[in-house]
Amino acid sequence: MAKPRLVLPGADYAPPAGPVHLLHVDDSLVVVNKPSGLLCVPGKGPALSDCLIGRLRALFPDILLVHRLDRDTSGVMVFARNRRAQRHLGRQFEKRRVEKTYVARIAGRPGLSSGRIDLPMIADLSDRPRQKICLATGRAAQTAWRVLAADHGSSLVRLHPATGRSHQLRLHMRALGHPILGDPLYATGAAAGAPRLMLHAQSLGFRHPDGGAPCEFSRPAPF
Repeated sequence: MAKPRLVLPGADYAPPAGPVHLLHVDDSLVVVNKPSGLLCVPGKGPALSDCLIGRLRALFPDILLVHRLDRDTSGVMVFARNRRAQRHLGRQFEKRRVEKTYVARIAGRPGLSSGRIDLPMIADLSDRPRQKICLATGRAAQTAWRVLAADHGSSLVRLHPATGRSHQLRLHMRALGHPILGDPLYATGAAAGAPRLMLHAQSLGFRHPDGGAPCEFSRPAPF
């Protein structure tokens, strides 16, 4: 019997090269457009050491993490440059005062033009890192969605997560019956064959930690 092949952590990790795309820099925060395929923070082992915050620390040694995006999700992220700003921004995320807008390309065309998904989620302990819907013990998760455009095989949708659960948008779109194209965890068949996860954090709105002025940063989806 053939021995099982040992797959080392990070063996398939090939993050995109090139400089970090900075959208805004001041004394309290840095806003960037994260590329798909790059970890936000380092994983386990040297093969997974290259990450967004590591690249940013080469430019801003004081950089601090506020929130995360999945490795294969692209889009707008904010980082703090001091502990006070980190706490201020962190509280806004915790109290759901940050306006987050995503764009995704999903398989097929929903029967409605918009809707709201309210399905609680929990980690699938038997199949990590996947999450699963669990009405009994899952944590509350809500996503509003709207179709922007559609063709015969896919639809472009705008997504507004009211909560910030891990894999929320990916799992909710699959639960709707229209998984996000290129999703290696929740899409199957032709839907899984896209060149990347078709999910992009298009805009982020929050109060600036210095003075509380409203801020909004956006970048269009690259698909």
